Amino acid sequence: MLFPAKMPWLLKKLFPNYVWDFFSKNKNSSKKVLYLTFDDGPVPEATEFVLEELKKHNAKATFFCIGSNVEKHPDIFKKVVNDGHAIGNHTQHHVEGWNTSTQNYINNTLEAQQIIDKHLKKIQASNSNNSDIKNRQSKIVNLFRPPYGRIKRSQGKQLRKLGYNIIMWDVVSKDWREDVSEEDCLKNVIDNTVKGSIIVLHDSLKALKNVKFTLPKTLEYFSSKGYRFEKIEL
Repeated sequence: MLFPAKMPWLLKKLFPNYVWDFFSKNKNSSKKVLYLTFDDGPVPEATEFVLEELKKHNAKATFFCIGSNVEKHPDIFKKVVNDGHAIGNHTQHHVEGWNTSTQNYINNTLEAQQIIDKHLKKIQASNSNNSDIKNRQSKIVNLFRPPYGRIKRSQGKQLRKLGYNIIMWDVVSKDWREDVSEEDCLKNVIDNTVKGSIIVLHDSLKALKNVKFTLPKTLEYFSSKGYRFEKIEL
């Protein structure tokens, strides 16, 4: 399925048990809040660039991590955690749900969870003398995003039974696509984002060219209009 930049309301209605946005949380509020999310990390250069840009605007985000990347790059994962961002599960090997049996999909997710939990415990132990940093990631990781946005109903049902909140999105930048220019990537975000939007970007090398252009300008544009960027906590 090729998702449009703005997620159709009908698709959200068809899958009401998934989290697509926080409109209802913000529609009657004066709070201008947006939720940046980053998929596929942590990886060198890309994740580090994202962290530096977020820091410039005191912005928080949610990182949906691939378990094998956490294993390969624990030091970068530690930076994400210690900077106060939220962590989500993005399976161990970036599994495509539609072409995977439900049991294998769940097993791959749980494998990633074991890796994430193991490294979180190490980080918390190393931060034992700094209660402020230690408490930033004391919450159990209960956020899950399906790679490619493709997930069977049976897989979603099982994950929800295991306590996961399945986080989809309201706006997708299409930053990973080679046929999407830097300008169009930014336009996808600016033109479609509203109060409460969950926005998808990627901290991957494949998306880095578009992210280097889009992320700073997105942060500057919405910050200038009084928006805050917060992590997802459920």
